[in-house]
Amino acid sequence: LKERLLRRLISCIVLLFALMPVVAHADVGLMLEQPIGTWGRISGVGHVAIYLSRICAEFPTMLRLCKPGEAGVVISRYDHADRYDWTAIPLIPYLYAVDQPWEIPSSSNAQIVARLRDSYRRKHLEGIAPDGAYGRTPHGHWTELVGSAYERRIYVFEIETSTAQDLKLIQMLNAQPNNYKFNLFFRNCANFAQSILDFYYPHAIHRSFTVDIGLMTPKQVAKSLVSYAEHHDNLQFSIFEIPQVPGKIHRSGKV
Repeated sequence: LKERLLRRLISCIVLLFALMPVVAHADVGLMLEQPIGTWGRISGVGHVAIYLSRICAEFPTMLRLCKPGEAGVVISRYDHADRYDWTAIPLIPYLYAVDQPWEIPSSSNAQIVARLRDSYRRKHLEGIAPDGAYGRTPHGHWTELVGSAYERRIYVFEIETSTAQDLKLIQMLNAQPNNYKFNLFFRNCANFAQSILDFYYPHAIHRSFTVDIGLMTPKQVAKSLVSYAEHHDNLQFSIFEIPQVPGKIHRSGKV
């Protein structure tokens, strides 16, 4: 089983980091992440983030177009991840808490993940998560910014974008105040994902009053995007899975 999961992981890395640079267009990708923890398994809600293949981060709160060889960023809204409304993390660190694909461990446990996350934090995220007392690793939700694939299985729904659209998004996000605004019901990660996808394709994402009593959820964002793609088959659309890294960490639940 571990060998099969590892082969799937390697295949995913090949897709993300080898094939992506030769694609003629860029994409915005919805990353639907399976729930973790007791509350996550009870609610089944999970988390959702946005992957931008042509957009990169000068630093976690300032965007720019990617340079050759860069793989884009993952951007999302988090609860109490410092004082910002959104944070942008390069794709590989977001998934695996390392800078390069060959640094990804073939299996993991809680100690390995904690070490990788803290090492990345000390190199790149001191401004968001500074050292605790006596140089110790700080507490807090900053750990959600890196190493997501150790804890969750992730489904990615990608739809094409243009350079002009990406430049407008960069301009908008860099110009707006990036202040903490999280609210569990009305300004959560799904609401943020909806705002980004609707920026690219207005009215693509809609709420469900019968299933989610009008609240926006990660699964509803994904369902809306799939429906939009089905009705706009002129747009290139793809779906793939990023498996949870094999190891001793609890497997994520179902969305």
